[in-house]
Amino acid sequence: MSRTGKSLSLWHATARNHRDRPALEGRLDVDLVVVGGGFAGFSTALHAAEKGISVAVLEAEIIAWGATGRNAGFVVPNFAKMDPTAIIAHLGPERGDRLIEFAAGSADLVFDLIKRHAIQCDALQNGWIQPAHSAAALERVKSRAGQWAARGRPAVTLDSSAVQELTGVRGYVGGWMDRSGGVLDPVAYARGLADTAEKAGARIFEHSRVTAIDREPGGWTVRTSTGSLRAAKVLVATNAYGAALNPVLSRTYFPLRIFQIATAPLPRAIRSRLLPGGQGVGDTRRNLLTFRFDGENRLISGGMHVVGVGADNRVPRAIWRRLATYLDLPDLPPLQYAWSGMAAVEPDFLPRLVDLGPGLIAGFACNGRGIAMTTAMGKVLADWAGGADAVDLPLPFAPPSPIPFHGLMRYAPNMLLPWSILRDRLDERA
Repeated sequence: MSRTGKSLSLWHATARNHRDRPALEGRLDVDLVVVGGGFAGFSTALHAAEKGISVAVLEAEIIAWGATGRNAGFVVPNFAKMDPTAIIAHLGPERGDRLIEFAAGSADLVFDLIKRHAIQCDALQNGWIQPAHSAAALERVKSRAGQWAARGRPAVTLDSSAVQELTGVRGYVGGWMDRSGGVLDPVAYARGLADTAEKAGARIFEHSRVTAIDREPGGWTVRTSTGSLRAAKVLVATNAYGAALNPVLSRTYFPLRIFQIATAPLPRAIRSRLLPGGQGVGDTRRNLLTFRFDGENRLISGGMHVVGVGADNRVPRAIWRRLATYLDLPDLPPLQYAWSGMAAVEPDFLPRLVDLGPGLIAGFACNGRGIAMTTAMGKVLADWAGGADAVDLPLPFAPPSPIPFHGLMRYAPNMLLPWSILRDRLDERA
């Protein structure tokens, strides 16, 4: 079993389309600098380069080193908490509608890019399923599916037998599915986006950690230890990995360490029962249960921890045991990979753009919906790089708004996990 923490993920260990990029050296002038070599950065770079904008991407480590390469590979075109009616109530009709439409087409954009650029990343657009663990949760997901279906999305409500047929798991009372969702290998996808962006004219530099972003007449200078880039516009696309660049920005979200595991490949007899259509699953529990398979029939899942002491060894084993219990797999193969990564979560669980100054934006907090949301974010940020006003983009845009008592509140999601687990159990008995 691979080590967690700063070690690389299953996806880095198995992805095939890798080649090294050089570090930045010397000085270079471009129209747009992107800080962060993940989905948001490369989607922005690709779409900007296709518009004829000169763009350079700086990655502190290697492509997809951060959350991009440490997630489970789910492509989910909706929001983690809010449904369309709640979005409208929260943002108002005009801005709410635009954000909803932005999210609704995000998975289709991902799979269209994969098809158009022939990116080899084990992509499968067979749907994303959210089973309901209780009667109350089922009523919520029925409403959710109906709201998305009313907007023309391929959303369908599932009864308990349909959920069992699709997932192979007994015990859920129903659920819903968005047929436009799916799964992929996130590192292979990110590397494919990077290759495609380079072909369109973008410059990509690895091992080029940004040490400063300085305001200059007419733009910004972005510095590393070995070089600098001057540009009119800069995008900070580091999500939860860029705290050193802007301490104020780091206080605007909750940083969550998420663990992921992958078992050894399942035997054919067991694999044929579970997820025969290859969908991804994330249920309605507060202590979310997720599962999917990779191209080699490894079963993948994830979870959080309550306290950090010993978490690298303790949490992966707990996730494995939970899978064996809930999926009724007494002979579940052993862990083969375990890793972790940081996610940025906003208090309202919505993605947003943060105004850090004239021509300087951060794209943040996709709240567990990163592959779809950040790919779509990159497309609209290319419009901003080409001259569109950020206020007119479909994402919320405002100066940083630090969370009160952030030093304490940042631990709240982890410390509340036992209460969430208890509430899930009470729901199931109701």
